[in-house]
Amino acid sequence: MTIQEMKEKKQEKGYTYAQIAELSGVPLGTVQKIFCGETVSPRYDTLLALEALFTEQPVMKESSAYQVHAQGSYTIEDYRSLPDDQRVELIDGYFYEMNSPTIYHQFIAGEIHRQIAGFIMEKGGECLPFIAPVDVQLDCDERTMVQPDVGILCQRDKMRRWGIYGAPDFLIEVISPSTGRKDYTKKLAKYMNAGVREYWILDPYQSKLLVYFFESEVCPVIYGLDQPVPVNIYNGELKIEFTNLTQWFEIEAQGK
Repeated sequence: MTIQEMKEKKQEKGYTYAQIAELSGVPLGTVQKIFCGETVSPRYDTLLALEALFTEQPVMKESSAYQVHAQGSYTIEDYRSLPDDQRVELIDGYFYEMNSPTIYHQFIAGEIHRQIAGFIMEKGGECLPFIAPVDVQLDCDERTMVQPDVGILCQRDKMRRWGIYGAPDFLIEVISPSTGRKDYTKKLAKYMNAGVREYWILDPYQSKLLVYFFESEVCPVIYGLDQPVPVNIYNGELKIEFTNLTQWFEIEAQGK
């Protein structure tokens, strides 16, 4: 989406600069400079965040199980009232529809989970690995419930029968066409602010891995997928190997 198209969407939706900044996570000053033409070449991640705001509209199905509210006002109660066959994430009161993952996406997430679980079992660790679908009430409030692809929870008091209450220590999202902008922008900001210690974005379409270790001053670190990548919360003792996933990366990227 071009900046001009975003300007047209802004006018169509009646957004103020302050609303755009709040909903996209882009600083107000940056929003003003972009839409006033002062900044002609914004950063790529900034454009993704703005594009996500104007294109990722929650898709809600009519149901007597819950009352439809205005976007931004949905709660955990609304989330739990949805039909069982409707897959969504709730972020800051907004619902975002989730398409069913491809089998290759699940192969990738499953292999990563296997390596993490094997390491923890071998070391006799107390942390718990998990794989989607697991509900994570990220901020311990009533406005956000996400389902990360793979994660590690080390504080067992956050575990509930229905899922996880609070921020896990480590999360991975495997990029897919329908979730890419959200994983790169909205979830990055949410995970960082909620207290997640480390967040990985695995992008099979660009054959790269972005590692955000929020306790480090160097963030993100970008890796290719031809080498083992250390997990920072384990001081690098755990390394995730991607070479045996190459065939699935290629197939997923080709959209077959």
